[in-house]
Amino acid sequence: MDSQNFPAVDTLWDYDKPQVTELKFRELVPAAAKSGNKSYYAELLTQLARTQSLQRKFDNAHEILNNAKQVIKGENIPVAEIRYLLERGRTFNSANEKERSITLFKEAYDKALKHNEDFYAIDAAHMLGIAEKPQDKLYWNLKAMELAENSTDIRAKKWLGSLYNNNGWIYHDLKDYIKALDLFEKSLAWRINQKDEKGIFIAKWTVGRAWRSLNRIEEAYKIQNELLDETRSKKLDPSGFVFEELAECLLIKNKNNEAKKYFRKAYEILSKDIWLKANEPDRLERLKQLGK
Repeated sequence: MDSQNFPAVDTLWDYDKPQVTELKFRELVPAAAKSGNKSYYAELLTQLARTQSLQRKFDNAHEILNNAKQVIKGENIPVAEIRYLLERGRTFNSANEKERSITLFKEAYDKALKHNEDFYAIDAAHMLGIAEKPQDKLYWNLKAMELAENSTDIRAKKWLGSLYNNNGWIYHDLKDYIKALDLFEKSLAWRINQKDEKGIFIAKWTVGRAWRSLNRIEEAYKIQNELLDETRSKKLDPSGFVFEELAECLLIKNKNNEAKKYFRKAYEILSKDIWLKANEPDRLERLKQLGK
């Protein structure tokens, strides 16, 4: 395959199915290695590594990133280098090696700003908002949001929906539920403007979650029921998170038997979630117990 005809790496991604994406990337590796296009080859390797990290195969991810580092060495290919730093950082972060990831994300952030790569600067700042100490998370999330709002790069602006969502969760964790709701509603409006059906679904869920935290239980229950109806009418995969919220609302409403049914459904789905198993085992155990 001529290097001019390689598909853009990011168009191949399905973040919900890293195993499927891995196969697409692996098919391209031999031709990319021979093409002489070191920037493309190195970027491809960084994203292949990300598929491994998402599957929690951290040793595999680091080995692939070592190969990417060798390709980049001595070359003037800043985007590939920034992406290498981001993925090395993400791999450490996912393995709960936060301090090592923070150093890499900061290096990626500085390099991206230096080369006017707003999209990747925002990516690095948003990752620092995830990896940093609690008192520093908000600073980096707001920095990322400011960059996205002020950038003239259309691709960079596409971060806004995610950043409104992420900042909403920061405020939610701080128990500032009114501010969280405001940002979740901004995220929903942005997703509607983009006609992003999947994003709209998730944003509606977060609005409902904030309503529950604000003790607006009837509104929270209503929006989650609407999402449940949507999954059925559109024949979508059932959402464990929607079942979980319906169960929590019903529990507050003292409808324990009905809640139990939804807790059970939530556990059946969410217990298969790799991230939740690694990061929120207590939450899963609670679903399990309340579903009995």
